[in-house]
Amino acid sequence: MRSGKLSIFIALLLTALISGCSSNEPAAVQIRKLAKSDVDLVTDLYRQQLRQLTHQLTIKLYKRNPRELKKNPQATVESRLAQLYPPVHLNADKLPLPRVHYAELYQKDSISAVELAFAPDFKGDRVFALMIGITGMINASYEHRHEFFMVDRLNQQKLYNSARNLEVIAWQLRNRKDLSGQPLILSTGVDKTGVVNLSYERMFGKMIAHQDMLAQIIADGTSRTLNRVIQGAASMTLLPI
Repeated sequence: MRSGKLSIFIALLLTALISGCSSNEPAAVQIRKLAKSDVDLVTDLYRQQLRQLTHQLTIKLYKRNPRELKKNPQATVESRLAQLYPPVHLNADKLPLPRVHYAELYQKDSISAVELAFAPDFKGDRVFALMIGITGMINASYEHRHEFFMVDRLNQQKLYNSARNLEVIAWQLRNRKDLSGQPLILSTGVDKTGVVNLSYERMFGKMIAHQDMLAQIIADGTSRTLNRVIQGAASMTLLPI
């Protein structure tokens, strides 16, 4: 997929993603869009959708794992969400997103926080550690920015690697257990009628697809090659971002 084909593909993708949006946008928003390429607009939309998906995942995991929230008496779901998703200010588009480290997670972030979440001897809030890890990893794949313009550049390999890491995390979430055989973090379960809850797999599937698609768009648009890593989902190794 090169040049003309890429432009057609992006145009179709943009149409699909923003169909139904109002055309009566404020003048300031329209001016900002003049500084954006088609790829920038697609990137912004994927970035927003990933933020929404991880926000939903956080809430679902806390509902499934109230024991984790209780490990910090001062924490509530709302306070955890505020820590994970600070407000995004329009005039801060050129500034990197703030990177906050927490003593309760031993100052760990991104991949190291994910590893902490599944560490057998960790006594803290595993959901918080996991989501700090996932959001930190995704932020790193977007160069810690929330909005993109023509002068901004993304690394397709970071996006691709984050997608592979999400596959590993999804597998670990289903399979990592403590010494008693119980999942370290509860997620997918089976109800009384035997129906498996696949909502977690669907959410991870969407996040993985977003990262893979954008990685391919960036690679095609810059004529760069993606280093496709052969990695089983059951691997415990997370790729660098």
